[in-house]
Amino acid sequence: MNNDLIFDVGLHVGQDTAFYLSKGFRVVAIEANPNLCELAEKRFESAIRDQCLTIVNKAIAREPGSMTFYRNLDSSFWGTIDPEWADRNIRLGTRNESITVEATTMPELLRQFGVPYYLKIDIEGLDMVALEGLRTTASRPRYVSIESDKDSFKALRREIKTFVELGYNRFKIVDQSRVLKQTPRDPPLEGKFVNHNFELGASGLFGEEAPGKWLTAEQTIEAYRPIFLRYALTGDERLVRNAVIRRALKYLGFRAAWYDTHAKIGTADIQ
Repeated sequence: MNNDLIFDVGLHVGQDTAFYLSKGFRVVAIEANPNLCELAEKRFESAIRDQCLTIVNKAIAREPGSMTFYRNLDSSFWGTIDPEWADRNIRLGTRNESITVEATTMPELLRQFGVPYYLKIDIEGLDMVALEGLRTTASRPRYVSIESDKDSFKALRREIKTFVELGYNRFKIVDQSRVLKQTPRDPPLEGKFVNHNFELGASGLFGEEAPGKWLTAEQTIEAYRPIFLRYALTGDERLVRNAVIRRALKYLGFRAAWYDTHAKIGTADIQ
């Protein structure tokens, strides 16, 4: 494992890469959308020149080769190679444009660049494909985060089961709607201290600096139960359609949000 290396799988416009670089880490950033890669190459020109950042303009898939990428014309966050995810975006009122992109695999990235200290995964509909790619290496990132499933509790349990099979035994649940309120710790627990304001869409703090308590797998699954209930009632494809009832549920604390699951390999006591 390379203690100074982070994989940013789902670069987007570089919200997370900017933070990782500022904390002194080297970054390998993976992004399927060529337009976003062009923007990031301009934004991080000096970091690329100094060999602190490598941008890989490819999708993550189970097999390498050419893939159809559904570039969302209304929200650049929602680009995907998953047809079901693309259909979901259409149901939510957005438009897709189909383009052809090259795909790589997580095992290939690990062979090419080494095993990172932290692996951030946020690729719409394909997080588990990237995570399961860690099965091919005996050495694993110390920390991993994924955007957890919001619609299927069975899928959520499968995510945690996969983490455990990979050797991860401590978890944090991080509310992504609150990332803009996060502030880096001083003194830092990861990398060097930086006074950083998180951008919209950023994943936020990571590793030991991620907010919340470290939980066991069983505690994590139980903590997700009320989160799933709130999302089912008031989320993107909500069961409750009546606006008055939705406002009442929000007043009662039924606020739909999306969450990242952070995992680590370690045996420290739960804090």
